[in-house]
Amino acid sequence: MTAAAATLVLPRIAGYDFESGADLGNASERAELSSAAIKAFMNLRKKWDLNEEQSRALLGGLASSTFHAWKTHPKRTLDQDTLMRISLLIGIYKALNIYFGKPWADRWITLSNRGPIFMGRTPLAYMIQRGQPGMIEVRRMLDAWRGGQ
Repeated sequence: MTAAAATLVLPRIAGYDFESGADLGNASERAELSSAAIKAFMNLRKKWDLNEEQSRALLGGLASSTFHAWKTHPKRTLDQDTLMRISLLIGIYKALNIYFGKPWADRWITLSNRGPIFMGRTPLAYMIQRGQPGMIEVRRMLDAWRGGQ
C-alpha cells in the first residue's frame, strides 16, 4: 500500500475541525462545549445510577452547590479539568456500550472487578480514588478490549 492510499480521508462538516481536538485552554471553546458536557454528564449519571456523592467525586470533588446549580443553570463555562473528566467518562460509556451492549454496559462500573488494575474494587471506586489518571487508564483498557489503539 502506498502512503497516499493509507491517508485517512476525513469528512467535511461545517463548524467541526477533525484535524485537531478541542482546545480546552481556550475559554470560548470551553464555553461552547460546556452546556452540552453538563447535559451529557447528567444523562450519564442516570444511566450509571450514580448518587450525588459519586457524581461529584468523579468530577474532582465538585461542590454540592455547584452541582445543584448545574441542574438549574447549565449554561456556564466549565474549567479544563472538569471538561476533560466528562470527556473521559463519555468515552468510557461509549466503549462499554460497544464492547458489552445493554444492560451490562450500564452496570459494569459498579460491579466488583477482579482485573489487575481493580483488584476486587469497582471501576467506579478505582476512578474516584485515582481521579483523571484512573479514568484515562480505564478508557485505554476498554479501547484495547474493543480492538482500538
